[in-house]
Amino acid sequence: MSTIDLNCDLGEGFGAWTMGDDEALLSIVTSANIACGFHAGDPSIMRRLCDVAAENGVAIGAHVGYRDLVGFGRRNIEMSESDLANEIVYQIGALDGFARMAGMPVSYVKPHGALYNTIAVEPVYARALAEAVLRYNPALKVVGLAGSSGLRDVHDAGVKTVAEAFADRAYSVDGHLVPRGTTGAVLHDVDAIAARCAELARSGEIESIDGTKVHVSAQTICVHGDTPGAVAIARQVRETLVAEGIELKSFADAKAAGSEAA
Repeated sequence: MSTIDLNCDLGEGFGAWTMGDDEALLSIVTSANIACGFHAGDPSIMRRLCDVAAENGVAIGAHVGYRDLVGFGRRNIEMSESDLANEIVYQIGALDGFARMAGMPVSYVKPHGALYNTIAVEPVYARALAEAVLRYNPALKVVGLAGSSGLRDVHDAGVKTVAEAFADRAYSVDGHLVPRGTTGAVLHDVDAIAARCAELARSGEIESIDGTKVHVSAQTICVHGDTPGAVAIARQVRETLVAEGIELKSFADAKAAGSEAA
């Protein structure tokens, strides 16, 4: 039986402002990427979602980003390697405190938005992420874009990596994500999304925006919590994968990650 993880970006509200149905998604996914306060999220949201994730047996990951609440972390920010490493450690530590209170410490790190895309192609930024993880807790894993040079750089630095594909994002023929803002970059057809996820889990292939097949070797599939209809998409993806005989299981080992934390 094939096994794959289903993850989701969560906790991306702020104060009285909410985004998505986090609680519903936590009853569907196997890993939760929780915003750490820089691109979205706040202490109360972090604590609540760590509690709900632990209650549902969902692995907790630190969804780290640029310090950019206004731009939702989707604007590029030039930073030194040391400054970026420090800001990533700061975010992991903040979420890890609430996760430990819930009895399930942070077990992996996933960059958000512009930082995710930059790390995928810029060695300096990939090194900063690797340094932050190794200095904070070398047992943590890093989730990144499947097939990217950045994920290889993080792995070569000595960090365990997890290759990620996206359920609701279009791919170009070279295996990269089609930039947001491009027509067709974000997918909305629930059945089509679920079908492509099942094909990905079975064959390691996904259809690009021009209809050709692209090889994407992934251990986890992301459903964005801020996509309209995210709950319906995640539920259909899960049901389709299970119906295809694919086991949903987190890649994360929370117990191991907690044992070496700083």
